[in-house]
Amino acid sequence: MHARRILIAAVIAALSLVTSCGGGSSDGQAALPGGVELVKKSAEAMRGAKSAAFTMETEGTPQVPVKKATGRLSGTGDADGTISIDLAGSLQEIRFVLIGDTVHFKGVTGGFQRISRSQLASIYDPSAILNPDKGVVQLLSNALDPKTEAEEKVDGADAYRVSATLSQQVLATMVPGLTQGVNGRLWIDKASSRLLKADLPLTGGKVVVSFRDYDVPVQVTAPAE
Repeated sequence: MHARRILIAAVIAALSLVTSCGGGSSDGQAALPGGVELVKKSAEAMRGAKSAAFTMETEGTPQVPVKKATGRLSGTGDADGTISIDLAGSLQEIRFVLIGDTVHFKGVTGGFQRISRSQLASIYDPSAILNPDKGVVQLLSNALDPKTEAEEKVDGADAYRVSATLSQQVLATMVPGLTQGVNGRLWIDKASSRLLKADLPLTGGKVVVSFRDYDVPVQVTAPAE
C-alpha cells in the first residue's frame, strides 16, 4: 500500500510538472505583442527615419534584375552606393550618387556620367525606400495578416519576427522587377520599432533586405567628374 501511495504521488508530481511547463510555454507565446500592433507601430517609427544604410541581396536565382545593392539613404532623398545588375546575362556593378534630380553613375570602366532621377527610377531608385509614400512605411502599412512568430536577434539587436503577406506593388520599390506578392518575414527592432530585415521568398530563391545605422548623419556629395 505504501509503495502504491508513493507511485501515485510520483505520477501526480510528474503531471503537475508537465502542466506547469505547458502553461509557461503558452504564457510566453501569449506575451508576444500582436503582429498588427507591431507593423502599425513600425510604420510610424519608419515615418520618422532621417537616414539609414541598407543592403539588398539575392540568394539562389530569383528572377529580378538587381542582384545586390548597398547604400546610404538620407531623409531628403539623396543617396549613394552600388548596384549589381544583370544586363543581358552579364552582371554589372554600378556606383551611383543621387543628389536632387541628378544621378551620377559609374560602371567598372570610365568616369562618372549623369542621368536624371526619373531615368534611374526605371531601373532602381533606392531613395524611394525611405519615402513614406512609397517605401517601407507603405510596405508595413499594407502588410496583410501579420503574425508575431518569435523573438530573435538581428546583428545583436533584439527583434520580433513577424510573418505577413506583402504587396508586390510596394515591394517593387525595394526589389525592382518583382512581379509577385510575397509571404515574407519581417524583423522589427524591439527598442525602436524600426525595420531591421525583410526576408522575401521568391520563385528560384529569395531576396533579403537589411537596414542599419538609422539617423546617422548622411552627407551625399557629387563626385569629381
